[in-house]
Amino acid sequence: MLEMRPDCARCGADLPAEMPGAFICSLECTFCAPCAEDLDDHCPNCGGELMDRPTRMKKLHEQFPPSVERAFRG
Repeated sequence: MLEMRPDCARCGADLPAEMPGAFICSLECTFCAPCAEDLDDHCPNCGGELMDRPTRMKKLHEQFPPSVERAFRG
C-alpha cells in the first residue's frame, strides 16, 4: 500500500491523498505537478521516473490512513 505522503518533498505544497496532482517515483518520493515539471519528471533523490500518484478516496482514510509525516525539509 502506498504511503500517500502529504506534501511535496521539494516545495512543501500540500498534497492530500484524495486529490489528484501528485507525482511519485518507485521509492515514493512525492512531488507536486509544478515541481515534477521543473524536474523533467525525474526524481532528484534516486533518478527514477516520476509518475502520476493514484488518489485514495476519503472514505478509505480510516481503514487505510495516508501518511501524516511531512517530507519537506526546507
